[in-house]
Amino acid sequence: MANLTDQVVKFRDARNWAQFHNPKDCAISLQLEATEVLEHFQWRNGEALTEYLITHQSDVADELADVLYWVLLMSHDLGIDIGQAFERKLVKNGEKYPVEKSKGSAVKYTEL
Repeated sequence: MANLTDQVVKFRDARNWAQFHNPKDCAISLQLEATEVLEHFQWRNGEALTEYLITHQSDVADELADVLYWVLLMSHDLGIDIGQAFERKLVKNGEKYPVEKSKGSAVKYTEL
């Protein structure tokens, strides 16, 4: 994760874009990129979606990479070790969704 973060920061800093990257605008950019991922799924279901994802895998991958770019950049700028944060969150989710109660269930943890 640190290597990817270093690459993102170097990319940004080489272009002198840090001046534009305040937390609010980075959060907006993250949401916009996530919406671009979602656009690939809108109005498609079943076999049509499966076929679309096969033929447009590279496009979806690009959008997911854009989301990751903003996650890494924001976490760096906010002083968050995103690897540690992810691991900590996974532990929390494990506590909310214990296997014995949640396996095979799509209900929210408050309903388990």
